[in-house]
Amino acid sequence: MFKRQSAVFIATCLLVSATLMVSAQSDDTLRLPEEKHFRNMRQLTFGGDNAEAYWSYDGKSLVFQRTSMKDGIPCDQIYYGKLPKKKNRPFSYQLVSTGKGRTTCAFFTKDDKHIIYASTHLGSGDCPPVPDRAKYGNKYIWPLYPSFDIFMSDLKGNIVKQLTNAPGYDAEATLSPDGKLMLYTSDKDGDIELYIMNLETGSEKRITYDLGYDGGAWFSPDGKKIIWRASRPKSEAEVKEYKDLLAEHLVAPTNMEVWVANADGSNAKQITTLGQANWAPSFMPDSKRIIFASNHEYKRGFPFNLYTMNGDGSNLTKVSRDKGFDAFPMFSPNGKKIVFCSNRNNGGTRDTNVFVADWVE
Repeated sequence: MFKRQSAVFIATCLLVSATLMVSAQSDDTLRLPEEKHFRNMRQLTFGGDNAEAYWSYDGKSLVFQRTSMKDGIPCDQIYYGKLPKKKNRPFSYQLVSTGKGRTTCAFFTKDDKHIIYASTHLGSGDCPPVPDRAKYGNKYIWPLYPSFDIFMSDLKGNIVKQLTNAPGYDAEATLSPDGKLMLYTSDKDGDIELYIMNLETGSEKRITYDLGYDGGAWFSPDGKKIIWRASRPKSEAEVKEYKDLLAEHLVAPTNMEVWVANADGSNAKQITTLGQANWAPSFMPDSKRIIFASNHEYKRGFPFNLYTMNGDGSNLTKVSRDKGFDAFPMFSPNGKKIVFCSNRNNGGTRDTNVFVADWVE
């Protein structure tokens, strides 16, 4: 579907950071009046599809994935940049993945000198093909590329370690607050499950066992709990569809709920029953409340907005009011700022960009 990136482009991206001019818009232009928890909102990227932007442990940098056809980036690659200290300075970033294949789900290590991310580059330097959704009734389908493995690289793009090598999909990794444990998703045992790996020893254990997709998992800031998104097909028809798609390395993530458990996977429980897609959940700074993205208010499956709730699913509160897509929320380590991705202010295009704002209780 996409043309292969040229070697010249890859080499250039590895050496040169991309700098985009910062809009002079006011906070009120980007933040809707109902969005009372946001202040001093700032747009960091301008154009393309920018998603899954996550903080460094020191709260000074962001890592995110980016696709931009007009810039010669045909499928997601990982970029890193330091947040400017002054309001009117641009957000500059540079490529830290290989520039080959497709990447996803980057996360800083505890020393803030390395990142982990998943990539298909060992399978092929080309972008892997996207599913033909017409074949599946035009449903929203995610590919589970078997060539995805998880790697650790330094901030110059040098891979220092391959963390997974089992056949099948290994991706969606995050780290514990102390940086010692990696929580990730894999289908290596025949279903899409969660695993915890000790980064020092490489030892790991599987922590989910129910049929269905388990992914996008995070530790709470205090390290005592985990949270993730999950599908649980129940009827015979749902189970058949899930297994048929899985056999083709695909999943339809249109019906997901939020789950929580103890950090070792024990005492797992579903805490939302909202219907449709409830995903990208993470704990708020107090390790008690939760923020997540959902389309449950809209039968057509769009828009997606951000919501908060208590750890048991109660006190559901709508946070963002955009008429498009707001997702991937993450609080800064000090709890004062939030980063998320949105297609607000995109001039009517399909662009998704990274936004950061002060958080006001």
